[in-house]
Amino acid sequence: MTEAIAPHTNITNRNTLPAIFFHVAMPQPQTHLFEVTLRVTNCPSPILDLKFPVWTPGSYLVREYARNLQDFTAFTTEKIGEKSTEEPLSWYKVSKNHWQVNTNNITEATIKYRIFANELSVRTNHLDITHGYFNGAALFFRIPGYDKQAINLKITPPKPEWQITTALPAILGESNTFRAADFDTLVDSPFEIGCHSLHEFEVLGKPHELAIWGQGNYNVQRMISDIRRIIEVEAGMFGGLPYDRYIFLLHLFSQAYGGLEHKDSCSLVYQRFGFRDRDKYDRFIQLVAHEFFHLWNVKRIRPQGLEVFDYDGENYTPSLWFCEGTTSYYDLLIPLRAGIYDAKSYLSHLGKEIMRYQNTGGRKVQPLSESSFDTWIKLYRPDANSGNSQMSYYLKGEMVTLLLDLMIRSRHRNQRSYDDVMRKMWHQFGQDEIGFSSEDLQEVIESVAGVHLADFFARYIDGLDDLPFNQYLEAFGLQLVGESEEEPFSGLRVSSENGREMIKFVEAGSPGQLGGISAGDELLAIDGIKVSANVFAERLKDYRPNDSIEVAIFHQDQLRICHLILAAPRQSRYQLKLVLNPTSTQRDNLVGWLGNSAKHLF
Repeated sequence: MTEAIAPHTNITNRNTLPAIFFHVAMPQPQTHLFEVTLRVTNCPSPILDLKFPVWTPGSYLVREYARNLQDFTAFTTEKIGEKSTEEPLSWYKVSKNHWQVNTNNITEATIKYRIFANELSVRTNHLDITHGYFNGAALFFRIPGYDKQAINLKITPPKPEWQITTALPAILGESNTFRAADFDTLVDSPFEIGCHSLHEFEVLGKPHELAIWGQGNYNVQRMISDIRRIIEVEAGMFGGLPYDRYIFLLHLFSQAYGGLEHKDSCSLVYQRFGFRDRDKYDRFIQLVAHEFFHLWNVKRIRPQGLEVFDYDGENYTPSLWFCEGTTSYYDLLIPLRAGIYDAKSYLSHLGKEIMRYQNTGGRKVQPLSESSFDTWIKLYRPDANSGNSQMSYYLKGEMVTLLLDLMIRSRHRNQRSYDDVMRKMWHQFGQDEIGFSSEDLQEVIESVAGVHLADFFARYIDGLDDLPFNQYLEAFGLQLVGESEEEPFSGLRVSSENGREMIKFVEAGSPGQLGGISAGDELLAIDGIKVSANVFAERLKDYRPNDSIEVAIFHQDQLRICHLILAAPRQSRYQLKLVLNPTSTQRDNLVGWLGNSAKHLF
């Protein structure tokens, strides 16, 4: 850092708009350092403001990307005769993500910096000897006031055999150079650079690419065939595809799962050997269906809080339950409609989701709209008490969407459905990217349902009432059946870690909590006999409700004996089952909802 400049926040426009150019190099990928050069010509004011995003759209947590930035320098190039010299520019760091460079009396400024990239996820950057991957928000500065300015970007791979895959259009006649219409588009266009396999295919007359980095047990032809069916079903639902070209970026490594949506692409991470097992493959296809559905829901159908992105801080909305939860409802349904699995498999998958919801104690503490609003401080930062105090807007949003879809279908004999809600949201807000309010969303759902839903929203979205699954499932000949565990209830969840039996979770109000056990304690013995995580539940079967047991633990390295009074077994296993002797109306409703494969359920 050179001499300080007095903080300056106002930009005075000059006659000519600035030209913005980035160059990304990675000459030593083993160092995990991207080398970035930003050149600004026709500098917009005597002070060049530069801000580094703190988050990226689709991943609602302030991640402080600037923490990976190092070696910041600023200079201008002066040409004297045939020689060019670099003259340093003074600069000042205003805040954690805000730099100012003195550009008085110059027309061109060059900024150089390096970004450490060794976190492989859909929302970060990763560079090593095998590839380079980056997200724009985690790599590029923004020039406030010029967010709508076009940006050119050149990539210099470390090896000539490395290829570049991105949704950004290439600039003809310029090697490895691309153009973003504005900063939002730059952020929304991740890059994969390396020797990944690239597979091209066409759907509905439009080109698509699947880029795969990493080895795995996948069958690429099967994968592409199923992805094509996902695309066709979702395009049919919304009346076409809102892009000219689309790219799936897939990273494979051990025990990985996640996705991030973009307007013309998506990034996916999945476990490399998760494609042979049927349930694991279904989960992958659901991930694809989820991220692709976001093309419409959240990338274009956006709540007002996300209509214009503020990259400097949190962007609040109570409607993430619709953006993510509704998308989660469809990511199970779309593969069914595509014929990738049948109604029996769908109900099995849905039953597991309902079971996860029913076993989340936080559903009784955190309302759905609050979960959406507080995602910035809670969802992505789970702790030992999260299960007791938080409710995922993905999961409960999925459950609420299920109930709304069933309500609409039963009221209108499957002639209307939540699909109509999505289409109306698309035509009213998504096509022109007009932000919707929570009141707008409720009004659209009510218009499709043909009924006022103020009470429904008050109880299940803004309130904490239990979701009445069977009330809505009954019209479709289904019921949610809960089964109790065989052992008495302790409220403890235990797992083995490096040879130690660790208490991972203690349910609020449970015998374990009342007996003084905390998450993070090490479990040693029950009634003086050593116990391990894999036999913990089996050991409890030797006791009855209201029995008192002595549990030996290490609490912060101190030996303690806790006395627990076991409670009655809890219902923790749930299944969706057909009612006995379903009526013809129930049968018709179920087939209308789940398609012809539902006929085989009877």
